[in-house]
Amino acid sequence: MGRKKKTLHDYAAEFHDLAVKRHVVEQHDSGERTRVEILYCKSCEVPVRVRRDRILEHLASARHYRNRRLIKQQWDRKLVLVSAPSDLHLSVKLGSSSLTSQPPLLMDSPGCSVSSCSSSLPPSSLPLLSSSKSSTSSAATSEATPSTSDNQPQNFSSGRVRSPPLPGWATNPWLERTTNSVGVRAGAGGGAGLGVGVGLALFGVSTGSRALCHSLVVENGCQLLYIVEDQRWELEGVFSQEHLTHTRVLRSLDTDIVLRDQCVSGVVVCSPPDEASVIVLDALRAGKGVFCEKLPSLNRHIAESCFDEASRCGKPLVCGFFKRFDPALQFLYKRVHENETLGRIQRISTVSRMYPPLSVAAIKSSGGIFYNTAVHDIDVICWLLGESAPDTIFSLGHAFCREMAAVKEPDLISVSMKFPSGAIASLDTSQHCNKSCDQRLEVHGTEGSLQMDNRNPLGISDHSTSAALCLQDTAERYRDAYRELLRHFLRTLRGRESPFFTKEQYLWTIQVVAAAEQSWRNGSAVDLRNEALDTTIIKTEVQ
Repeated sequence: MGRKKKTLHDYAAEFHDLAVKRHVVEQHDSGERTRVEILYCKSCEVPVRVRRDRILEHLASARHYRNRRLIKQQWDRKLVLVSAPSDLHLSVKLGSSSLTSQPPLLMDSPGCSVSSCSSSLPPSSLPLLSSSKSSTSSAATSEATPSTSDNQPQNFSSGRVRSPPLPGWATNPWLERTTNSVGVRAGAGGGAGLGVGVGLALFGVSTGSRALCHSLVVENGCQLLYIVEDQRWELEGVFSQEHLTHTRVLRSLDTDIVLRDQCVSGVVVCSPPDEASVIVLDALRAGKGVFCEKLPSLNRHIAESCFDEASRCGKPLVCGFFKRFDPALQFLYKRVHENETLGRIQRISTVSRMYPPLSVAAIKSSGGIFYNTAVHDIDVICWLLGESAPDTIFSLGHAFCREMAAVKEPDLISVSMKFPSGAIASLDTSQHCNKSCDQRLEVHGTEGSLQMDNRNPLGISDHSTSAALCLQDTAERYRDAYRELLRHFLRTLRGRESPFFTKEQYLWTIQVVAAAEQSWRNGSAVDLRNEALDTTIIKTEVQ
């Protein structure tokens, strides 16, 4: 037997924005009347073709969203009028069949009120919330008068109302859905102490770290409400369908929707530096805290303006120097600074070989290997030494990949630095690693040394051409670091911590990176004590 053909009513039951309308058609010649059924959109009041791809295309269109937003605005105005009495509360009959279909109640979070959150919910799934607290028993026994309209709410004769049952949603996870988009999870596990989850929005999944994206959906201290991404096919490789159950996916043209939503307390920006600065400034001016995974900008003045705007608005701007939050590096830092078991630091060496290698387009858009990879090792070295910048820096590099040579960027570099304390540091950074990522660091002092090696449960170092003993990509290696950095950002949003990276530290780090790149291009050492760098445009393009 073949598959049963879906009827118009089947599509209307699957997509709550659709309905079946009946028309009576009269033949001019015979005068006979026939009844015709069509599938139409309730928000747009237009017929829809009975094809799944056409339905999904219409529901994801900007026209459909604008019409839904107008309906929600009318609902919000009526909701304010209804919720004025102080005895308004939610009534749900316990044990009723509709109880399981009710959306979760909204939980209060900082900067998120009932009136502001209501703009994110469709009228058919928005529960009317109480302006005064009432017990469960009284709510369960009170009578309710539900709305009988599919599109518009009716005027309520009583202050006690019941939320309409939540209809089934479409099975396509990439639709611009708003089901419980402001529902948040209580803090538990790793997010203990954070209380109610913080609403977040994510920009630029296609260029973001998979480890950070994973942390956003598993961390109990936050709720991912929005994803802004134009290349929507990139979502399938990062998020599963269940991860985006309560997340709304938008395009960059609809950024203002995210910035106007008062339930969004913070914005995570994974876009390249040339795009990130605009998003960072707009989010800060909208009253959102910002976590910028990459550099906010390669322009010194724009980068300064981002930090100045964060200070003026009183919102945190957290930069994504994730290696500081790696548990192994934090242990090293404590041994170096608190216990002083190594004595005076004489030398630090780092090895960072990425696996799998980034695409040429990703490296180029982020400013090159110096600004994409080496900047994190430079930050770690300055952090461990407690010094802002070296006195002298010298770099060598080469492009072994033909595509990298075509864009005049190296894919392997070696950087040497000498600091005012006399310590010498070296960086070995490469985009080439054939089996597993290679992340090592050594600290040598007058009293001893410490070494951070690659994580290997067998404790065996394999340098042969055979298969690796423990395959590990870069995202997996620093998954804990990204999660701890995200938790730090959540604590800054709640006012419990200040951003770990200040404007001065950022500008110093970027200046050192600019000097390292300048040394590679010129083939000579750069003396940061005597030579003045052109820091207006930190990243210079070579034609």
